[in-house]
Amino acid sequence: MLGALAALPAVTTDMYLPSLPAVVADLDTTQAAAQLTLSGMLLGGGIGQLVMGPFSDRFGRRLPLVIGISLHVVISMLCSITPNIETLVGLRVLQGFFNAAAAVVAIAVIRDRFVGAAAARLLSRLMLVIGVAPLFAPTIGQAIAGISHWRGVFYALALIGVVLVAIVWKFMPETLPEDRRSPGSPRHVASAYWSLLRDKHFMALAVIPGLGLGLIMSYVVGSPFVFQDEYGFTGQQFALAFALNGAALVLSAQLNAALVRKVPPVRLLRTAVIVQLGLALLLLAAVSTGTGGAFGLMAGLWLVLGVQGMIPANASVLALHNYGHMAGTAAAVIGALQSGVAGLVSPLVGLLGGNALSMVGVMIGTCVLTVIVLAAGTPAYRKGGWPDHAARTGNERVAADD
Repeated sequence: MLGALAALPAVTTDMYLPSLPAVVADLDTTQAAAQLTLSGMLLGGGIGQLVMGPFSDRFGRRLPLVIGISLHVVISMLCSITPNIETLVGLRVLQGFFNAAAAVVAIAVIRDRFVGAAAARLLSRLMLVIGVAPLFAPTIGQAIAGISHWRGVFYALALIGVVLVAIVWKFMPETLPEDRRSPGSPRHVASAYWSLLRDKHFMALAVIPGLGLGLIMSYVVGSPFVFQDEYGFTGQQFALAFALNGAALVLSAQLNAALVRKVPPVRLLRTAVIVQLGLALLLLAAVSTGTGGAFGLMAGLWLVLGVQGMIPANASVLALHNYGHMAGTAAAVIGALQSGVAGLVSPLVGLLGGNALSMVGVMIGTCVLTVIVLAAGTPAYRKGGWPDHAARTGNERVAADD
C-alpha cells in the first residue's frame, strides 16, 4: 500500500509521457507548451510536499492522504475534458501539488513506526517503487492511449486515485497519535524547516535521493534516442532493454533490504556511492571507445542502475532518524529535493546533445556530486562515522554532529 502511495506522483507524471505528441496535435499547441504540463507537475509536487509535510505532522497521516488523493481524482477528470493547453498546464500544477501528499505520508508513516535497519528495509522497497515507476509507467500509458486517447490516460489516473482512497479509508491506520502531533502554526512550521536547513548532515543526506532520481531520469530521458537512433534498436528491442534495466533496480533494492539486517545503512551507503561512480566511469569508457557495442552499453547501464537501489533508502533512513517528532516535514524536504534536483538534472541530457555520451556524462555527474555531498556534508568517511542506528529505539535522537 505504501509503495502504491509513494508511486502516485511518478505514475501521474510518467504515464502521460507518450501522449505528448497527441496533446500537441489535439490542442493545437507547441511541443514546448506541452512539456510545460510535465514541468508544471514537478513544480506543483515540490511545493505540495513542503505544504503537505507539516500538514500531516499537525493533523495526522490519514487526513492529508484522503484530501490529497481525492483532489487528484477530481483534477484528473478535469484534465480529461480540458479544452486548451493553458488550462491543462494549470491543472497539472494543481495535480502535482495535491498528490504530493501520497509520497510525503508514505515516507512519514515508515518513520512513525520504524528506525534503523527495519526502516531501511521498508524504505528500500519504497524507493524501489519510486525509482522503477518512471521505467514502466510510460509503457502502460502508451497502451492506454493506444486503446482510447490521451484523455483516457487521465481516466486511468482518476481510477487509480479512487482505488487508493478506498484502500486508505479501509485499511490504513493512523500512525501519528494526537499527543505526538505538532502545533502546526506558521511560526512552528517555519522553525521546523529552519532547523532542517541548518542541519548540514540532514541536508546532505536529503539531497542524495534527488541526485539518484536525477540519474534515473537522465537515463529515462536519453535512452529512447540512444538505443534506437544510435544503436539501431527496434521498438520491441528497446522495450526489452528498458525492462532488463528496470530489473536491475528491483534486484538491488531487494538485496539492500536483505543486507541492512546485518550491515549498518551508513556502511552500505558509503560503499555503494563509490562503487556506482567506478562503474559509471567504466560505462563511459565503453561508450566512448565503442567497446562491446550495444552489449557494452547495456551491461554498463545494468550495473550502474543496479547499485542505485542501495543508495536512496539508506540515505533517507539516516536523514530521518533524528526527526521522528516531525517526520512529515523532514520527508517533505527529501521529496521536494527529489522533484527539484531530478527536474534540473534530466534536461541536461538533451542540452548536451541527447546522445550516449551526454546521457552517461550526466549520470557520472550525479554520481560525482553524490560522493562529494556525502563526504563533505556527513561523517560517513571519517573515522568512527555514525553509530549503528539499528541499535537505537524510535524515541532516541542522535546529535546532528554525532
